[in-house]
Amino acid sequence: MSDTGGDIIGRALAEAGATHAFGIPGGEVLALMDGLARAGITFVLVKHENAGGFMAEGHWHATGALPILVATIGPGVANAINVVANAEQDRVPLIFLTGCVDAALAETYTHQVFDHQAVLRPIVKASFRAAEGALGAMMAKAVAIATSGQPGPVHIDVPIAVAEGTTSEPPVARIPAPAPALPSADQVARCRETLARADRPLVIAGVDAVNAGAGPAIAAFCRHEGIPLVTSYKGKGLMDEADPLCLGGHGLSPKSDKIILPILAEADCILLAGYDPIEMRTGWRDPWPATTPVFDITPALRTHGMHSVSETLMTDIPATLEALTGTPRPRWPDGKPADARAALEAAFASTGWGPAVVFETLRSALPPETVISIDSGAHRILLSQQWRAPAPRQVLQSTALCTMACSVPLAAGHALGAAETPVVAFVGDAGLEMGLGELATLRDLGLSMIICVLVDESLALIEMKQRSSQRPNQGVDFGATDFPAVAEAMGLAGCWIDDVETLEAETGAALSRGGVTLLACRIGRRAYDGTF
Repeated sequence: MSDTGGDIIGRALAEAGATHAFGIPGGEVLALMDGLARAGITFVLVKHENAGGFMAEGHWHATGALPILVATIGPGVANAINVVANAEQDRVPLIFLTGCVDAALAETYTHQVFDHQAVLRPIVKASFRAAEGALGAMMAKAVAIATSGQPGPVHIDVPIAVAEGTTSEPPVARIPAPAPALPSADQVARCRETLARADRPLVIAGVDAVNAGAGPAIAAFCRHEGIPLVTSYKGKGLMDEADPLCLGGHGLSPKSDKIILPILAEADCILLAGYDPIEMRTGWRDPWPATTPVFDITPALRTHGMHSVSETLMTDIPATLEALTGTPRPRWPDGKPADARAALEAAFASTGWGPAVVFETLRSALPPETVISIDSGAHRILLSQQWRAPAPRQVLQSTALCTMACSVPLAAGHALGAAETPVVAFVGDAGLEMGLGELATLRDLGLSMIICVLVDESLALIEMKQRSSQRPNQGVDFGATDFPAVAEAMGLAGCWIDDVETLEAETGAALSRGGVTLLACRIGRRAYDGTF
């Protein structure tokens, strides 16, 4: 029996480790979905393609399974633009499958038809149009491109006739991943010599270190050498943030910048371990003198121009750090990193009822292994400073594109992939309203997770920027939504939270009963003033 094009595509994705595909069906992808199902890939229906892409990412963080998003022609593709751009900037190996009409038909039929590839090419690593007879080769390329170097999205446009048509192709082997590149002896010698002389060295790590699984190597190197670690928000947990050498995640908080950026400026040697400054605010441009020795260990050539680098090492992060490990000696004799860590704790300590107390209370009430997702907004900056992560991929967020309505589907995808791990989605009220339909998806999937919505009836971060620039208040305030009632209408549990005691009690109840609980925490307007 011959395979359909959909069968070949589905089988290639299953062999590459995919287990689930997320999206919304349309007539143009039905044969493609059949092929995925026959390959053992489960299709998960969502309410919006944007959420489907974030669920795919969350599932990837939990399981390592290759993430797949499926969208039909025209409006389905257009709906997914945001999450595909997010995958490109946040380094997610998303396979984006879209349906399209056959080329001959498109010459005389225009309903819902536009050039998917032209729209998507600026925000994907590659875009393919499936063709009979070359599907295996195309899929081998697509998977290799999506997962190599800095991971990123790859688009595959599949004409209906190709997905439905039968074909016989010889098997095509997957393109093997390259062996980890090792630094040259000369590079090791130069770096080690500079490190040996350094009294105030620093390591900065980020998303590429997470994707490389370099957390244990970074933690071991920093501890052996006595070197402090600074991470981006995406890099939180590369080293247990309870460790005295870990200075936490940074990049968006002006308050934390005042404490951390002077440390960068005083460092006499900096190792960048998988650090991609795409996450960082403008204050992180040129954060150290051009004369500072800076060695960039990276999977890809950095062309961002954000800061100076002395030498680029396009090498494996763990192997390179092992090669650079030398004889430990005292570092930072003035103790400034320890002082900075203490200053950060004091700067973000909670006082009175408000978002900081909400975060602190939940951190205490939840198990250490809890995974959280954070939506974009004022709460993200504050929570990213307060929440200590013991391991990578325990704080999920859109850190480069910083898009709203990502938190709930990120948490949902993780909960689907790792049901035994407690998951909490933190989201502002505007972000939750943007994606309310996905509460029904959580119900239908029977997931267990907590949603903590911070209710202040305002786009707080934008409102703060308006005030700081002395602009009039406009377009940032909105009315109240009864979120617990909405949750209950969708078959979930929900309650209002106005104090610590209720929050502690309802969190315990949520953990005990399972399912989805929405904790609507009323924090009041302007609750973030002065917090970050």
